[in-house]
Amino acid sequence: MAVLDTSALLHWPIERCRGQVVSILQQTELSRVDEQRWMLIETLDMEWRTATTDERQVVLDLAAKTGDLPRLSDVDIDLLALAIANQTSLVTDDYRMKNVAREAGIDVEGVMTDGGKQQWKWILRCIGCRQTEEVSSEASRSKKDDVKVCDRCGSPMKLKRA
Repeated sequence: MAVLDTSALLHWPIERCRGQVVSILQQTELSRVDEQRWMLIETLDMEWRTATTDERQVVLDLAAKTGDLPRLSDVDIDLLALAIANQTSLVTDDYRMKNVAREAGIDVEGVMTDGGKQQWKWILRCIGCRQTEEVSSEASRSKKDDVKVCDRCGSPMKLKRA
């Protein structure tokens, strides 16, 4: 048994998805991305779960430690929390999810790629004064926006590999 990211649900053969763990939060995402595939997935015997607040907090802390938190979605965090809480492998092609899962000691399997085997650490760096700082578990999460504003000069701070 493994926890499946949405990419596995979209690209794996239907029979391979049967009996795996998935997040309830993926249902909306699946129906929006591929309604026909969602109707097939919906008929499978799968374990639809949602992580507890405590399980999600473990992921928030780990993702802050690796610096991946600002670029993880709610679905990503829920899937990571389910994999960590159940000590089961995670199936994803998302490099940031792989990074956090490896930090937690969880096995990771790719869906369509083998990449992302190297462990990375991310920090925040100001684009103005170049000040750096660790990513906090309170960091804002967004795939597009700057993570925060520099306390020293007021410029945006961006994620950079440490």
